[in-house]
Amino acid sequence: MQDQVLAMLRGQLADIILGAVFVFIGLAACGIAAIRRRSDVRVLIWFGMWSAMYGAAELIESPAIVAVSPHWFQISLPYLDISIQYFIVVVAWLAFLELSTGKLRFLLWALIDRLMPYSHVLAAFSLVVLLTVVAVPRLSSKFFDLPKRGVLTVGMLLFGVEALFVNLTRPLGYQVPRLLDQLAFTVFLLSFGYVAVQITFANERRLLSIESELEVARQLQFSILPTTIPEVENVRIAVAYQPMTAVAGDFYELIPVDRNQVGFLVADVTGHGVPAALIASMIKVAMQSVAPCAYDPREVLGGLNRILFNQLHEQFVSAAYLWLDTGNRKASYSAAGHPPLLLWREGKLERIESNGLLFGIVPDPNYPVCELRIFSGDRFLLYTDGVIEPENARGDSFGDRKLEEVVRNNQSRPPSELLEQLISEVRIWQPAGLAQQDDITLIVIDVV
Repeated sequence: MQDQVLAMLRGQLADIILGAVFVFIGLAACGIAAIRRRSDVRVLIWFGMWSAMYGAAELIESPAIVAVSPHWFQISLPYLDISIQYFIVVVAWLAFLELSTGKLRFLLWALIDRLMPYSHVLAAFSLVVLLTVVAVPRLSSKFFDLPKRGVLTVGMLLFGVEALFVNLTRPLGYQVPRLLDQLAFTVFLLSFGYVAVQITFANERRLLSIESELEVARQLQFSILPTTIPEVENVRIAVAYQPMTAVAGDFYELIPVDRNQVGFLVADVTGHGVPAALIASMIKVAMQSVAPCAYDPREVLGGLNRILFNQLHEQFVSAAYLWLDTGNRKASYSAAGHPPLLLWREGKLERIESNGLLFGIVPDPNYPVCELRIFSGDRFLLYTDGVIEPENARGDSFGDRKLEEVVRNNQSRPPSELLEQLISEVRIWQPAGLAQQDDITLIVIDVV
């Protein structure tokens, strides 16, 4: 019995090796796609499944493999073979669907919807359609996203010619060698695999290029932020700035006029990413125009709105501006649709709201100003809504109440430690593993 099995194995060695190779290629492709975990590797997933199913079909059709298989597996082989023959066409169709664009994509959807019960008809008709589109350069460039059309064209032509030859000669009693059929399909499948790998590599290079550009943008954005904390008499300042992505829509500026006077601006652009970051950069430039009015929050906010109004393009900006004059022990505050300023004084936490409209709504809104006396021991907190909006597992926002609780419980800590505690509390509030959901900017000012 063993000698017979060995003889069978030797006679079918090529089929077994071919099947094993394609199963390995398919599993490797699926494994790489699983590691990447991105939507742009779907073509690699479908190719992997296609290759693995073709290899499995070759293996289960080998009598030697069947002979050494367990009895329960031998019983299920006919059903497995039928399933593979039926679904391999669907998997191949889905693989080509990932390469197609425009009306061809809708046509492929229509084919699978109408001809799904007739897999061989679907295979034949789809092959004719796809071969025609791939072979004609004008159609290929219009309906396919192919890095190298020639490779797939050669593979499909060889397989198409072989399939046509088989179907024309079979009624005449001519039997095409199985090896020829295997070689033709192998060339076809490998040509598709080559294209799938090229697309994956191209997407990877494009992603690396984007990441490199975003890193440059990140460095540029950080370069527009204050590099040092100004030295102001009787004031201690700490700042925390944490973008959600490589670039952010949050912005802050510190405007020292002399040893006793300084302005603090915090702004938050709606949206995230590059568009918001560009507007944040525009705020930096606009600040140079309003710097001479740093002592007047109404003029600062109004001037910024006038400069930015025609540049925002349906985006909006909230902002808050605090002016401190430690020599005269006075402060002025105004905001544009921004969360309130928090003031800790003598064991009590006050919410100071003096809001006008967001930047970008009307060209010349009014920004009311709140005048304050300042005393030793006062603590001011300016922040963006990235601090109060994060939600826990129950869907509850961190909110003003939790923010005020953290500030109250850490009243004796220096500004830098309060910021560290606040950011830590926000992270704890969010479910474990959840990425930051918004840009965060915090400024703590202690009057001493």
